[in-house]
Amino acid sequence: MPDKNPDAGTHDPAPDELRRHTTPPGLKRWGKIAVIVAIVIAVLGIGWRMWKSNTTAQWTDDQAVPTVQIIKLAKAKTGGTLNLPGDVEPFTNAPIYAQVSGYLQKWYFDIGAKVKKGDLLAQIDPRTYQAALEQAKGTLARDAATLANAKVDLGRYQTLWAQNAISQQQLATQQATVNSDAGVVETDRAQVSQAAINLAYTRVIAPFDGVVTTRTVDVGNLVTIGTATSTTPLFTVSDQTKMRIYVRLPQNYASYVRPDMSVNFTVPQYPTRVFNATLVANAGAVVATTGTVLLQFGTDNSDHALQPGAYANVHFPLPLGANGIRLPATALMFRDAGMQVATVDSANHIRLKTIKILRDNGANVDVGGGITPADRIIDNPADALQEGDSVRIANR
Repeated sequence: MPDKNPDAGTHDPAPDELRRHTTPPGLKRWGKIAVIVAIVIAVLGIGWRMWKSNTTAQWTDDQAVPTVQIIKLAKAKTGGTLNLPGDVEPFTNAPIYAQVSGYLQKWYFDIGAKVKKGDLLAQIDPRTYQAALEQAKGTLARDAATLANAKVDLGRYQTLWAQNAISQQQLATQQATVNSDAGVVETDRAQVSQAAINLAYTRVIAPFDGVVTTRTVDVGNLVTIGTATSTTPLFTVSDQTKMRIYVRLPQNYASYVRPDMSVNFTVPQYPTRVFNATLVANAGAVVATTGTVLLQFGTDNSDHALQPGAYANVHFPLPLGANGIRLPATALMFRDAGMQVATVDSANHIRLKTIKILRDNGANVDVGGGITPADRIIDNPADALQEGDSVRIANR
């Protein structure tokens, strides 16, 4: 069957032309871009992994360095005070003992009574001592008469001796008799004085103006001659217009005592009232058993607010630097070398320093040596910290 398209044979392509492929220009350009993007992504991926690896290593190293808190030491403007217990005592206090024995006839003042110097506190039965005084006076009168007679005889002997009627020996004997009788009379006068004193001692009187703080006798009691170690006093009288405050100061603060220095103190019955006292006396010696120096302060008590025997909380003033450096107890490290603290040097390395504690206040301590205010001291140091360790400071 003949071909109906007469031109078909004339336009058929050759076989080589049919096998040839030509890439479109736009597609080739996008292929290059895709290769470049893939290379960039690969480079970025490798770089990110390398950076991540370095960051992880750095983080691990950072975590191996401990972080610490530094104590911020406040610069002291004053030296502060040292609180010490004190004993309040009357400026003048007299336990009154019996100086003669006898039965108590009457007492006139009880505890709390105000008395004046010379007031009669009690009366001891005086009859025995009155009789002794009368007896001494009688003996004195007798011996005085004997002496007077001997002196008259001596005058006669002197006249006779001048007339050579008696010997020198007789005159000398009579002179000795007069001298002997004179000595007896002097003894009798002393006995009279002693008896009068004993009679006066039956009157127990107040030695000064004050307040009766104790009374231990009653009517009918037999009182005996007393001493400070053997007998209880009949009365105690205190002058409470001025008071003494006795304070025992630790030896290491003794150099801060100054003449006429003043201290403040409080007492439990007036917790909000502050009293003032001035140094009166300094023992100037350390008590070996306690390591303290006894100080005595005086204060006015005209309003009688202070009472003998009371406890006082005395605030002893200290100069700047006397307390050393105050640290919280949490900064202390108990090591074989002694009490230590951990400090951080300029290169952020640990430096352990042994310290000397002046005073333990419980929550804090006063350090007297081993550190300076410029040291960077670690609070709550870990037990594992060692000399030379690197640290990171959290609160710069």
